[in-house]
Amino acid sequence: MKVGLISSHSFINPGGVKRHILGLKAEFERRGICSKVIIPKRAESENYGRDVILLGTSFPVILGGTQADFGINFNPWAIERVLEKEKFDILHFHNFIPPFAWQILEKSNSVNVLTLHANPRGSKFLNHFPGLLPLWRKMINWKIDGLIGVSSLTLEGFEDFKGPKTVIPNGIDLTEFKPEAPKVKKYDDGKINLLFVGRIEERKGLIYLLKAYQILERDLPPKFGGGLRLLIVGEGPLKTECQRFVREQGLREIYFEGEKTNQELVSYYNTTDIFVSPAIFGESFGLVLIEAMACGKPVVAFAIEGYKEVLTGKGTKFLAKPRDYKALAQKLEILIKNEKLRKEIGDWGLKEAKKYSWQKVANQVLNFYQLCWQDKQKREKTKSFSLEKQINKIFSEMF
Repeated sequence: MKVGLISSHSFINPGGVKRHILGLKAEFERRGICSKVIIPKRAESENYGRDVILLGTSFPVILGGTQADFGINFNPWAIERVLEKEKFDILHFHNFIPPFAWQILEKSNSVNVLTLHANPRGSKFLNHFPGLLPLWRKMINWKIDGLIGVSSLTLEGFEDFKGPKTVIPNGIDLTEFKPEAPKVKKYDDGKINLLFVGRIEERKGLIYLLKAYQILERDLPPKFGGGLRLLIVGEGPLKTECQRFVREQGLREIYFEGEKTNQELVSYYNTTDIFVSPAIFGESFGLVLIEAMACGKPVVAFAIEGYKEVLTGKGTKFLAKPRDYKALAQKLEILIKNEKLRKEIGDWGLKEAKKYSWQKVANQVLNFYQLCWQDKQKREKTKSFSLEKQINKIFSEMF
Protein backbone atom coordinates (compact mmCIF):
# COMPACT_ATOMS: atom_id res chain seq x y z
CA MET A 1 0.00 0.00 0.00
CA LYS A 2 1.17 3.52 -0.83
CA VAL A 3 -0.39 6.57 0.82
CA GLY A 4 -0.34 10.22 -0.23
CA LEU A 5 -0.89 12.55 2.74
CA ILE A 6 -2.19 15.85 1.36
CA SER A 7 -2.26 19.10 3.32
CA SER A 8 -4.12 22.15 2.05
CA HIS A 9 -1.87 24.14 4.41
CA SER A 10 1.69 25.27 3.86
CA PHE A 11 4.33 23.66 6.11
CA ILE A 12 6.32 26.88 6.44
CA ASN A 13 4.84 27.59 9.89
CA PRO A 14 4.10 25.27 12.84
CA GLY A 15 0.56 23.96 13.11
CA GLY A 16 -1.61 21.13 14.38
CA VAL A 17 -2.38 19.73 10.91
CA LYS A 18 1.33 19.66 10.04
CA ARG A 19 2.18 17.84 13.27
CA HIS A 20 -0.66 15.38 12.73
CA ILE A 21 0.47 14.51 9.20
CA LEU A 22 4.13 14.11 10.17
CA GLY A 23 3.18 12.03 13.21
CA LEU A 24 0.99 9.72 11.11
CA LYS A 25 3.72 9.43 8.46
CA ALA A 26 6.32 8.53 11.12
CA GLU A 27 4.06 5.76 12.44
CA PHE A 28 3.50 4.47 8.90
CA GLU A 29 7.26 4.36 8.40
CA ARG A 30 7.69 2.33 11.59
CA ARG A 31 5.28 -0.20 10.08
CA GLY A 32 6.96 -0.28 6.68
CA ILE A 33 4.08 1.52 4.93
CA CYS A 34 5.23 3.76 2.07
CA SER A 35 3.85 7.30 2.28
CA LYS A 36 4.63 10.75 0.89
CA VAL A 37 3.35 14.20 1.81
CA ILE A 38 1.96 16.65 -0.76
CA ILE A 39 1.79 20.34 0.19
CA PRO A 40 1.65 23.73 -1.54
CA LYS A 41 4.83 25.84 -1.47
CA ARG A 42 4.93 29.35 -0.04
CA ALA A 43 8.65 30.20 -0.30
CA GLU A 44 11.27 29.29 -2.89
CA SER A 45 13.66 28.15 -0.16
CA GLU A 46 11.34 25.39 1.11
CA ASN A 47 12.81 21.89 1.03
CA TYR A 48 11.59 19.10 3.30
CA GLY A 49 13.31 16.11 1.72
CA ARG A 50 12.35 13.58 -0.93
CA ASP A 51 9.25 12.33 0.91
CA VAL A 52 7.58 15.76 0.77
CA ILE A 53 6.31 16.79 -2.68
CA LEU A 54 5.88 20.54 -3.19
CA LEU A 55 2.95 21.02 -5.55
CA GLY A 56 1.30 24.33 -6.29
CA THR A 57 1.56 27.62 -4.44
CA SER A 58 0.19 28.78 -1.08
CA PHE A 59 -0.71 32.38 -0.30
CA PRO A 60 -1.26 33.43 3.35
CA VAL A 61 -4.62 35.03 4.14
CA ILE A 62 -6.26 36.11 7.39
CA LEU A 63 -9.79 34.73 7.74
CA GLY A 64 -11.97 34.81 10.83
CA GLY A 65 -9.21 35.78 13.24
CA THR A 66 -6.69 33.17 12.12
CA GLN A 67 -4.11 32.70 9.39
CA ALA A 68 -5.28 30.45 6.58
CA ASP A 69 -3.95 29.30 3.20
CA PHE A 70 -5.15 29.97 -0.31
CA GLY A 71 -3.49 27.21 -2.33
CA ILE A 72 -3.63 26.78 -6.08
CA ASN A 73 -1.76 24.87 -8.76
CA PHE A 74 -1.22 27.01 -11.85
CA ASN A 75 -0.07 23.94 -13.79
CA PRO A 76 -2.75 21.19 -13.65
CA TRP A 77 -0.50 18.88 -15.68
CA ALA A 78 1.95 18.85 -12.76
CA ILE A 79 -0.73 17.13 -10.67
CA GLU A 80 -1.24 14.48 -13.33
CA ARG A 81 2.51 13.85 -13.54
CA VAL A 82 2.85 13.43 -9.77
CA LEU A 83 -0.13 11.09 -9.45
CA GLU A 84 0.96 9.04 -12.45
CA LYS A 85 4.50 8.71 -11.10
CA GLU A 86 3.60 7.90 -7.48
CA LYS A 87 0.58 5.63 -8.12
CA PHE A 88 -0.92 6.12 -4.67
CA ASP A 89 -3.44 3.55 -3.48
CA ILE A 90 -4.83 6.03 -0.93
CA LEU A 91 -4.96 9.81 -1.12
CA HIS A 92 -5.58 11.08 2.39
CA PHE A 93 -6.59 14.76 2.39
CA HIS A 94 -6.19 16.77 5.60
CA ASN A 95 -8.74 19.57 5.48
CA PHE A 96 -10.27 20.39 2.12
CA ILE A 97 -9.53 23.92 0.95
CA PRO A 98 -10.33 24.73 -2.69
CA PRO A 99 -8.96 25.17 -5.23
CA PHE A 100 -5.78 23.27 -4.20
CA ALA A 101 -7.49 20.18 -2.73
CA TRP A 102 -10.18 20.18 -5.42
CA GLN A 103 -7.60 20.21 -8.22
CA ILE A 104 -5.92 17.08 -6.83
CA LEU A 105 -9.20 15.30 -6.06
CA GLU A 106 -10.45 15.93 -9.59
CA LYS A 107 -7.41 14.10 -11.04
CA SER A 108 -7.40 11.25 -8.52
CA ASN A 109 -8.11 7.61 -9.36
CA SER A 110 -7.17 6.44 -5.85
CA VAL A 111 -9.30 5.76 -2.80
CA ASN A 112 -9.88 9.29 -1.45
CA VAL A 113 -10.11 9.83 2.31
CA LEU A 114 -10.59 13.19 4.03
CA THR A 115 -9.79 14.11 7.63
CA LEU A 116 -11.61 17.24 8.79
CA HIS A 117 -9.44 19.00 11.38
CA ALA A 118 -11.52 22.17 11.46
CA ASN A 119 -15.03 22.87 12.69
CA PRO A 120 -16.89 24.39 9.69
CA ARG A 121 -19.72 25.59 11.92
CA GLY A 122 -17.23 27.54 14.03
CA SER A 123 -15.66 29.29 11.03
CA LYS A 124 -16.32 33.04 11.03
CA PHE A 125 -15.59 33.13 7.29
CA LEU A 126 -18.18 30.47 6.42
CA ASN A 127 -20.68 32.09 8.79
CA HIS A 128 -20.26 35.36 6.86
CA PHE A 129 -20.73 33.52 3.54
CA PRO A 130 -23.20 30.73 4.37
CA GLY A 131 -23.84 29.99 0.69
CA LEU A 132 -20.32 28.57 0.36
CA LEU A 133 -20.88 25.79 2.89
CA PRO A 134 -23.33 23.69 0.80
CA LEU A 135 -21.07 24.10 -2.25
CA TRP A 136 -18.03 22.97 -0.23
CA ARG A 137 -19.94 19.91 1.00
CA LYS A 138 -21.00 19.06 -2.56
CA MET A 139 -17.33 19.05 -3.62
CA ILE A 140 -16.54 16.62 -0.82
CA ASN A 141 -19.54 14.38 -1.50
CA TRP A 142 -18.63 14.16 -5.19
CA LYS A 143 -15.48 12.06 -4.99
CA ILE A 144 -14.40 11.55 -1.36
CA ASP A 145 -14.77 7.87 -0.40
CA GLY A 146 -14.51 8.21 3.38
CA LEU A 147 -14.72 10.96 6.01
CA ILE A 148 -12.78 11.19 9.27
CA GLY A 149 -13.47 13.86 11.88
CA VAL A 150 -10.94 14.55 14.63
CA SER A 151 -14.01 15.13 16.80
CA SER A 152 -17.73 14.56 16.35
CA LEU A 153 -18.47 18.25 15.78
CA THR A 154 -16.31 18.34 12.62
CA LEU A 155 -18.69 15.82 11.00
CA GLU A 156 -21.81 17.90 11.68
CA GLY A 157 -23.60 18.67 8.42
CA PHE A 158 -22.42 15.48 6.70
CA GLU A 159 -25.40 13.33 7.69
CA ASP A 160 -26.14 12.67 4.01
CA PHE A 161 -22.58 11.56 3.17
CA LYS A 162 -22.95 8.17 1.46
CA GLY A 163 -19.54 6.65 2.22
CA PRO A 164 -18.04 5.48 5.52
CA LYS A 165 -17.37 8.11 8.17
CA THR A 166 -15.91 7.97 11.65
CA VAL A 167 -14.24 9.95 14.43
CA ILE A 168 -10.49 9.39 14.83
CA PRO A 169 -8.75 11.91 17.12
CA ASN A 170 -5.38 13.52 16.71
CA GLY A 171 -2.44 11.38 17.74
CA ILE A 172 0.56 12.04 19.94
CA ASP A 173 4.03 10.50 20.22
CA LEU A 174 4.16 9.35 23.84
CA THR A 175 7.85 8.55 23.52
CA GLU A 176 8.43 12.28 22.91
CA PHE A 177 5.78 13.94 25.08
CA LYS A 178 6.41 12.44 28.52
CA PRO A 179 7.03 13.62 32.10
CA GLU A 180 10.60 12.28 32.06
CA ALA A 181 11.77 14.79 29.43
CA PRO A 182 14.21 17.51 30.61
CA LYS A 183 13.02 20.91 31.83
CA VAL A 184 13.99 24.46 30.87
CA LYS A 185 16.63 25.05 33.54
CA LYS A 186 16.33 28.84 33.80
CA TYR A 187 12.63 28.53 34.71
CA ASP A 188 12.99 25.52 37.01
CA ASP A 189 13.47 27.60 40.14
CA GLY A 190 10.48 26.89 42.39
CA LYS A 191 8.15 29.55 40.99
CA ILE A 192 4.70 28.49 39.78
CA ASN A 193 4.86 28.49 35.99
CA LEU A 194 1.82 28.93 33.77
CA LEU A 195 2.24 28.07 30.08
CA PHE A 196 0.52 29.17 26.87
CA VAL A 197 1.36 27.45 23.57
CA GLY A 198 -0.12 28.58 20.28
CA ARG A 199 -0.27 31.15 17.53
CA ILE A 200 -0.77 34.63 18.98
CA GLU A 201 -3.94 35.51 17.08
CA GLU A 202 -7.54 36.34 17.92
CA ARG A 203 -8.98 32.83 18.20
CA LYS A 204 -6.24 31.61 20.57
CA GLY A 205 -7.40 34.20 23.13
CA LEU A 206 -4.06 35.08 24.76
CA ILE A 207 -5.37 38.51 25.79
CA TYR A 208 -7.90 36.81 28.12
CA LEU A 209 -5.12 34.87 29.82
CA LEU A 210 -3.16 38.10 30.29
CA LYS A 211 -6.20 39.70 31.93
CA ALA A 212 -6.64 36.65 34.18
CA TYR A 213 -2.94 36.82 35.09
CA GLN A 214 -3.40 40.49 36.00
CA ILE A 215 -6.11 39.50 38.50
CA LEU A 216 -3.96 36.74 39.97
CA GLU A 217 -0.93 38.99 40.33
CA ARG A 218 -3.06 41.58 42.10
CA ASP A 219 -5.15 39.36 44.38
CA LEU A 220 -3.06 36.32 45.30
CA PRO A 221 -1.21 36.35 48.63
CA PRO A 222 2.50 37.22 48.23
CA LYS A 223 3.62 33.62 48.67
CA PHE A 224 1.65 32.75 45.50
CA GLY A 225 1.42 35.96 43.46
CA GLY A 226 5.05 36.83 44.12
CA GLY A 227 6.08 33.44 42.82
CA LEU A 228 3.98 33.37 39.66
CA ARG A 229 5.31 33.34 36.10
CA LEU A 230 3.70 33.10 32.65
CA LEU A 231 5.58 31.58 29.71
CA ILE A 232 4.24 32.25 26.20
CA VAL A 233 5.40 29.99 23.36
CA GLY A 234 4.42 31.04 19.86
CA GLU A 235 4.35 33.88 17.37
CA GLY A 236 1.54 35.69 15.59
CA PRO A 237 0.03 38.98 14.44
CA LEU A 238 -1.22 40.01 17.90
CA LYS A 239 2.11 39.53 19.67
CA THR A 240 2.96 43.26 19.67
CA GLU A 241 -0.51 44.14 20.99
CA CYS A 242 -0.20 41.61 23.81
CA GLN A 243 3.29 42.82 24.70
CA ARG A 244 1.96 46.38 24.85
CA PHE A 245 -0.81 45.26 27.25
CA VAL A 246 1.82 43.67 29.52
CA ARG A 247 3.89 46.89 29.56
CA GLU A 248 0.95 49.24 30.07
CA GLN A 249 -0.47 47.18 32.93
CA GLY A 250 2.93 46.77 34.55
CA LEU A 251 2.64 42.97 34.64
CA ARG A 252 5.69 41.10 35.90
CA GLU A 253 7.26 37.74 35.11
CA ILE A 254 5.72 37.31 31.65
CA TYR A 255 8.08 35.95 29.02
CA PHE A 256 7.44 35.73 25.27
CA GLU A 257 9.59 32.79 24.18
CA GLY A 258 8.86 32.69 20.44
CA GLU A 259 8.38 29.51 18.41
CA LYS A 260 9.94 26.25 19.57
CA THR A 261 10.72 22.88 18.06
CA ASN A 262 8.85 19.82 19.34
CA GLN A 263 11.83 18.84 21.47
CA GLU A 264 12.04 22.31 23.01
CA LEU A 265 8.27 22.39 23.48
CA VAL A 266 8.31 19.20 25.55
CA SER A 267 10.77 20.88 27.92
CA TYR A 268 8.40 23.82 28.35
CA TYR A 269 5.48 21.50 29.12
CA ASN A 270 7.60 19.73 31.74
CA THR A 271 8.71 23.03 33.29
CA THR A 272 5.19 24.33 33.75
CA ASP A 273 2.90 23.70 36.71
CA ILE A 274 -0.35 24.52 34.90
CA PHE A 275 -1.03 24.60 31.17
CA VAL A 276 -3.58 27.19 29.99
CA SER A 277 -5.38 27.29 26.65
CA PRO A 278 -7.72 30.31 26.42
CA ALA A 279 -8.86 29.69 22.80
CA ILE A 280 -12.27 31.29 22.24
CA PHE A 281 -13.45 29.56 19.03
CA GLY A 282 -12.41 27.47 16.06
CA GLU A 283 -10.72 24.59 17.90
CA SER A 284 -12.14 21.23 16.86
CA PHE A 285 -9.94 19.12 19.11
CA GLY A 286 -7.06 20.62 21.08
CA LEU A 287 -3.76 18.89 20.39
CA VAL A 288 -1.89 21.13 22.84
CA LEU A 289 -4.18 19.90 25.62
CA ILE A 290 -3.17 16.29 24.94
CA GLU A 291 0.52 17.23 24.76
CA ALA A 292 0.36 18.92 28.15
CA MET A 293 -1.61 16.01 29.63
CA ALA A 294 0.94 13.52 28.27
CA CYS A 295 3.55 15.42 30.28
CA GLY A 296 1.40 15.02 33.41
CA LYS A 297 0.26 18.66 33.63
CA PRO A 298 -3.18 19.92 34.70
CA VAL A 299 -5.01 21.91 32.04
CA VAL A 300 -7.19 25.01 32.40
CA ALA A 301 -9.08 26.17 29.31
CA PHE A 302 -12.18 27.84 27.98
CA ALA A 303 -15.13 25.47 27.45
CA ILE A 304 -15.28 25.63 23.66
CA GLU A 305 -16.79 22.63 21.87
CA GLY A 306 -13.60 20.95 20.71
CA TYR A 307 -12.02 21.19 24.15
CA LYS A 308 -15.06 19.71 25.87
CA GLU A 309 -14.54 16.50 23.86
CA VAL A 310 -11.02 16.16 25.29
CA LEU A 311 -11.47 17.45 28.84
CA THR A 312 -14.09 15.08 30.19
CA GLY A 313 -14.45 13.63 33.69
CA LYS A 314 -12.16 15.42 36.13
CA GLY A 315 -10.99 17.70 33.33
CA THR A 316 -14.35 19.49 33.14
CA LYS A 317 -13.74 21.08 36.56
CA PHE A 318 -11.20 23.42 35.02
CA LEU A 319 -13.15 24.66 32.00
CA ALA A 320 -14.33 28.27 32.14
CA LYS A 321 -16.94 30.07 30.05
CA PRO A 322 -15.27 31.41 26.85
CA ARG A 323 -13.97 34.99 27.18
CA ASP A 324 -14.73 35.04 30.93
CA TYR A 325 -11.22 35.89 32.11
CA LYS A 326 -12.42 36.32 35.70
CA ALA A 327 -13.67 32.72 35.77
CA LEU A 328 -10.40 31.66 34.14
CA ALA A 329 -8.50 33.37 36.96
CA GLN A 330 -10.65 31.56 39.54
CA LYS A 331 -9.91 28.15 38.00
CA LEU A 332 -6.21 28.95 37.94
CA GLU A 333 -6.25 30.18 41.54
CA ILE A 334 -7.67 26.84 42.75
CA LEU A 335 -4.76 24.95 41.22
CA ILE A 336 -2.12 27.52 42.15
CA LYS A 337 -3.06 27.18 45.82
CA ASN A 338 -3.33 23.39 45.83
CA GLU A 339 -0.23 21.43 44.82
CA LYS A 340 -1.86 18.11 45.70
CA LEU A 341 -4.79 18.84 43.36
CA ARG A 342 -2.37 19.81 40.58
CA LYS A 343 -0.78 16.38 40.85
CA GLU A 344 -4.16 14.61 40.98
CA ILE A 345 -5.42 16.32 37.80
CA GLY A 346 -2.03 15.84 36.15
CA ASP A 347 -2.11 12.10 36.86
CA TRP A 348 -5.64 11.89 35.46
CA GLY A 349 -4.51 13.65 32.26
CA LEU A 350 -1.52 11.35 31.92
CA LYS A 351 -3.81 8.31 31.83
CA GLU A 352 -6.21 10.01 29.38
CA ALA A 353 -3.38 10.92 27.01
CA LYS A 354 -2.53 7.26 26.46
CA LYS A 355 -5.75 6.90 24.44
CA TYR A 356 -4.19 9.14 21.80
CA SER A 357 -0.93 7.27 21.12
CA TRP A 358 0.03 7.16 17.45
CA GLN A 359 -0.04 3.36 17.57
CA LYS A 360 -3.74 3.39 18.47
CA VAL A 361 -4.64 6.24 16.12
CA ALA A 362 -2.76 4.71 13.16
CA ASN A 363 -4.54 1.38 13.72
CA GLN A 364 -7.87 3.16 13.41
CA VAL A 365 -6.76 5.04 10.29
CA LEU A 366 -5.50 1.89 8.54
CA ASN A 367 -8.69 0.00 9.40
CA PHE A 368 -10.67 2.91 7.95
CA TYR A 369 -8.62 2.82 4.73
CA GLN A 370 -9.56 -0.85 4.36
CA LEU A 371 -13.23 -0.08 4.98
CA CYS A 372 -13.21 2.70 2.37
CA TRP A 373 -11.46 0.49 -0.19
CA GLN A 374 -14.02 -2.29 0.31
CA ASP A 375 -16.91 0.17 0.14
CA LYS A 376 -15.58 1.71 -3.07
CA GLN A 377 -15.14 -1.72 -4.66
CA LYS A 378 -18.70 -2.60 -3.71
CA ARG A 379 -20.11 0.64 -5.10
CA GLU A 380 -18.19 0.31 -8.36
CA LYS A 381 -19.36 -3.29 -8.73
CA THR A 382 -22.96 -2.22 -8.10
CA LYS A 383 -22.58 0.66 -10.56
CA SER A 384 -21.09 -1.65 -13.19
CA PHE A 385 -23.88 -4.19 -12.66
CA SER A 386 -26.52 -1.46 -12.94
CA LEU A 387 -24.95 -0.14 -16.15
CA GLU A 388 -24.85 -3.66 -17.60
CA LYS A 389 -28.56 -4.12 -16.80
CA GLN A 390 -29.41 -0.83 -18.52
CA ILE A 391 -27.42 -1.81 -21.64
CA ASN A 392 -29.08 -5.24 -21.75
CA LYS A 393 -32.48 -3.61 -21.40
CA ILE A 394 -31.77 -1.26 -24.29
CA PHE A 395 -30.62 -4.13 -26.53
CA SER A 396 -33.63 -6.29 -25.61
CA GLU A 397 -35.97 -3.45 -26.51
CA MET A 398 -34.14 -2.90 -29.78
CA PHE A 399 -34.31 -6.54 -30.85
